[in-house]
Amino acid sequence: MILVTGATGQLGTTVIHHLLQKIPPSQIAAFVRDETKAANLIKQGVTIRIGHYDDINTLNHAMQGIKTLLLIAGTDEENRVSQHQNVVNTAKKADVQRIAYTSRALKDPATLVNQLMKGHFQTEDYIKASGLPYILFRNILYMDAIPQFVGGDAVFERGINLPAGQARVALALRNEMGEAIANALVTNHEGSTTYRLTGSESYSFYDIAAALTNLSGQSVVYSPSEPATFETQLIGRGLSAVMARRITGFIKDIANGQEDLVSPDLERLLGRKPTTLHEGLRLLYTL
Repeated sequence: MILVTGATGQLGTTVIHHLLQKIPPSQIAAFVRDETKAANLIKQGVTIRIGHYDDINTLNHAMQGIKTLLLIAGTDEENRVSQHQNVVNTAKKADVQRIAYTSRALKDPATLVNQLMKGHFQTEDYIKASGLPYILFRNILYMDAIPQFVGGDAVFERGINLPAGQARVALALRNEMGEAIANALVTNHEGSTTYRLTGSESYSFYDIAAALTNLSGQSVVYSPSEPATFETQLIGRGLSAVMARRITGFIKDIANGQEDLVSPDLERLLGRKPTTLHEGLRLLYTL
């Protein structure tokens, strides 16, 4: 049986959707905090195990009968590493045969501006030290996040203003990452494996602006801004100074080339080319 944590989140939902195309629902378990959010999974025959990363008793129960565990990174960034350690510890205690983890595709964790991203690599190290066979999915920035980055439909009026410079990102759709993860989970692996799930090419925000211009027929211009100016603007929109600094740091990492990685792994797991930027934006903006 495969246990998927964070099963009602966006990535977890996508992974389970694709798993259901490949294996019977009786072979899938979903670890969720709120059973009411799992109604659709219950209807499909997926086993529900309720709990929280901080609750060892519920984790112990959730691991019973599990052969493969997919640990989807927690959203509590401040406490994420200790929560992940709880999951790994209980998986090992329950004799889970393999653990998979959704990490991040970043060039050099040692030089990250957004220090919270380092938690992914601390989790990776903990999994490796556990002695359990593992699959690490190092995921690139979701193409699905671009509307959030550029201000949704307002981009057609204001253009794109971000401190990302000339940097490029090998964007990929979340749905295709979920499909690739599901494909890997149902494959018999010998030993441990690391996949870098990225698009087949990288794109700059100039490319994003050009694609949106082409799709909409409206001129969209990317104007790189200064980090300090951008951070001040975020605070002016009502964000806390801490959150504004965190978002700015995330984009500064992009500007520093942290996500300019292109790997063939996503294409191999999908068995086809990942969706291009142009087609992805057409889907996301329904243009």
